Amino acid sequence: MATLTVATLHGTTSGIHHLTHAPAQAQAAVRRRRRISPECGRALEILGHAIEYLADEHIYEGGQFRLSDPRVQAVLMLMERNREIFLACPEIPSLGDRFRKWLGISEAA
Repeated sequence: MATLTVATLHGTTSGIHHLTHAPAQAQAAVRRRRRISPECGRALEILGHAIEYLADEHIYEGGQFRLSDPRVQAVLMLMERNREIFLACPEIPSLGDRFRKWLGISEAA
């Protein structure tokens, strides 16, 4: 039976903001800003509230974070959908990317 670990603690009401069972190297990807539409923003907000609510409820009832627990599975499903929505939003090119494009320089150079 696998147990989830708490990756990052923040000052939320539950104290848990990110749960993970993936290696740390997979999370160290380059972070890019994204252009989030109002619809996607609202979906992310609703999912975030649902994730926090379920995690808070589970913690206050003294639950443990085990993959076999249906509540933990529900939180993980919501988190996966949250990532899918976020990653579907287009990336905002960095200043360097825009400058290279303006100069006609490819990134491989």
